Amino acid sequence: MSNKNSFFRDIIIKWLINTLALFIVVKFIKGINLNATGFDAFIILAVTAAIIGIINALIRPIILLLTLPINILTFGLFTFIINGILFAVAGALVKGFEITNLWSAIIGYIFFSIISFLLTIIIVDN
Repeated sequence: MSNKNSFFRDIIIKWLINTLALFIVVKFIKGINLNATGFDAFIILAVTAAIIGIINALIRPIILLLTLPINILTFGLFTFIINGILFAVAGALVKGFEITNLWSAIIGYIFFSIISFLLTIIIVDN
C-alpha cells in the first residue's frame, strides 16, 4: 500500500514542480502568455502542466519513434521542433494559456525542461 501512496505522492510533487516551472517560463519567455491572474492563473498553469505531462508520457514517445529517421539525419535537433510543437499543442488545449509562435514554443519548452529538472533536483533530493 505504501508503494501506491508513494507513487501518487511522486506524481503530485512532479506535477506541482512542473506547474512552478511553467509559471517561471511564462514570466520570462516572450511569446508565452497567461491571460489570467490570481487563482485562475494557478488553475490554468496546473491544467497546462498536467496536459504537458500526459502528452510527454503518451504521445511524445510515439512521435519520436515515427520521426526517428529525420532525427537521425538532423543529429537529434528535430527533437527540439517536436517538443516545441507538443508544447504549443498543450497550450492550445488550455484556454488562457497562449503561445504566439513556434520559436517561443521551442525556447519555452527548453527552459521548461531545464527549470523542471533543476527544481526536481532541489526539491525532491532534499
